[in-house]
Formats: sequence, C-alpha cells, structure tokens
Amino acid sequence: MRLPTRLRIDWQDDKTLRIETDAGQQVKLLHFSVSREPDRPRTLQGFSAAEWVDVFDRGRGTALAYGAGAMRTVTTNLLEGYLRKNGIPYSRNAVVTELFDRVPGPDGAQWLIVSTTVEDPTYLNQPYLTSAHFMREPDASRWNPLPCEIDPPLVPTRPDVR
Repeated sequence: MRLPTRLRIDWQDDKTLRIETDAGQQVKLLHFSVSREPDRPRTLQGFSAAEWVDVFDRGRGTALAYGAGAMRTVTTNLLEGYLRKNGIPYSRNAVVTELFDRVPGPDGAQWLIVSTTVEDPTYLNQPYLTSAHFMREPDASRWNPLPCEIDPPLVPTRPDVR
C-alpha cells in the first residue's frame, strides 16, 4: 500500500475487512476474532489478524487515535520477498504489524495513516518502519483498478549486440 494508489475498504463478512487497491488490483483481507492463523499455503499477502485498539500517548496523557480507536493488524504466513525494489529481502519469518488510524484534517477532510513495522530476524537487524497516508475522497468516481505491469528490464537488450 505504499504505491500511489486509492483504497476501497468494505466488509467482506461480519469478521473480515477487505481492502482493495486500484494500483495492481491488490486485495488484503483483515480477519477479526481469529485466535490463530489457519493452516494454509504461504502467500505474498500472508494472513492478517486484526483488532481494534485504543492508542494512547502516556507521555502527554492524550489519545492519539480519533473516534473509536485505531485498528492494528499482524500479518504472518508470508512468502519470501523484497521490501523494496533495491533488494532489501524479507524471509518467511517476517512479521508485519500495521496500525490504521483515521485523523481529521482541515475543512472536514479525513486522512487514513497506515504505519507499518516489519520485523525479520533473518534479514533485518532492527524493525523496518514506513507509513502511508490516504485522504478520503467524496465518492468513487476516481476509482480505476489497473492490473500490475511487469517492469521493463533494467538494462535494455539489443539483438545486434552480443
């Protein structure tokens, strides 16, 4: 969810939140009320267990989450992959924790901030932290899902050069 994209968030059923992105047509399922991950093959999306949490800054004594709180997900059961195109890998042991927080903005705008922490004892010496920000749009008129495209090769090939 770090690409420039739009999100569409809705409930798939009573215990599963569905997040779709229009860049690459990705779908992420967030499972509530799951005590443990079911046995299933590893995937690039993994398995995400979700819960509602209160976010509180003890140092200032103020709530950081607005409204009913924030949502935290913990994703496991991932296939090996890369955190970035430059080759930072993650292993099957990686655990991805995300905090989804709605934040009010000026003029009635609403923002969704997704803070992500990746922990992987195989490849990372410390947690890998990122965040992404999304502004709520008034309607779905700009929703335009497009499939993933294969990047062109890094070095162009010429048939006349060997």
